[in-house]
Amino acid sequence: MSRRKKRFWADEEKREICAQVTTPGVSVAQVARRYAVNANLIFKWLKDPRFAPEADASAQGATFLPVEIEADVAREPGSIGVPMPPPSVPLSASRVDITLSDGRRILVEGPTALSAVVSLVQGLTA
Repeated sequence: MSRRKKRFWADEEKREICAQVTTPGVSVAQVARRYAVNANLIFKWLKDPRFAPEADASAQGATFLPVEIEADVAREPGSIGVPMPPPSVPLSASRVDITLSDGRRILVEGPTALSAVVSLVQGLTA
């Protein structure tokens, strides 16, 4: 009777396997069978932030808000076309996802000043 050797999984392989689990319609058991690994081991990897898919971590707190831009808006600071007074601390975000009414989508990732995103939207709607 021969013993099986302990299998070594590289970090990149673990990330790839964990990413496959997050695909809609794919179960952990299916992926485990595909790679001949115990499903409990994949669940353990998913709990480790080094291997958990990035999209999953950022999507947990993401929400979509409806935004409507009207041509005839009150001309108050903050309205489209009327500059806001500069805040004492610049507003920024690490990810901005905007879907325009015509179906176009704007996705800005990385540290971004929100004033730059507002200027981008104004340029697209002008």
